[in-house]
Amino acid sequence: MESISLLLGEALSPYQVSLSPSGAHGECLVTLKNSNGAIVVERQFNQAQLTDKRQLTDVVDGLHRDILIAEGRLEPCVIAALRNAALDKRPAL
Repeated sequence: MESISLLLGEALSPYQVSLSPSGAHGECLVTLKNSNGAIVVERQFNQAQLTDKRQLTDVVDGLHRDILIAEGRLEPCVIAALRNAALDKRPAL
């Protein structure tokens, strides 16, 4: 778990990352704090999401998005619009 914490710390710098056990099924609470020590984002993840390389990449991408939203640099409606635009560009099967 310590290596995952280090990886998340590097990927989400300059935010302070802490991992703590949470939930009855081995979930993990990821907390991101700014330089002042204030919590910016706090999310719970399944242990498998943090141990699988591909899923860990998705976790980091999601946390980056959550940081942008928490800091007011990205509106949730923009994310929805981008998703809809991506769906429109998919070729029909």
